[in-house]
Amino acid sequence: MDITAIVVWLIVGAVAGWLAGQVVKGHGFGLLGNIVVGIVGAAIAGWLLPNLGLPLAGMVGSIIYAAIGAIILLFVIGLFKRAT
Repeated sequence: MDITAIVVWLIVGAVAGWLAGQVVKGHGFGLLGNIVVGIVGAAIAGWLLPNLGLPLAGMVGSIIYAAIGAIILLFVIGLFKRAT
């Protein structure tokens, strides 16, 4: 993996995490937290969505996938926070 791929991952993660934070109110984690949430969300969505038959390609598709995964992640985190 070269430096360009890492920068793209960070940008996609930041945008997806920010979008997820806007959709799921009350779950902003700052820039670094949004990047982590976005990257973890991309991993979740990359595994889940193709299995459901929802293929997307390109940069916009990657951001949409990551945002959907990050929203799912923030929703699950919110459920655990409410349960405790």
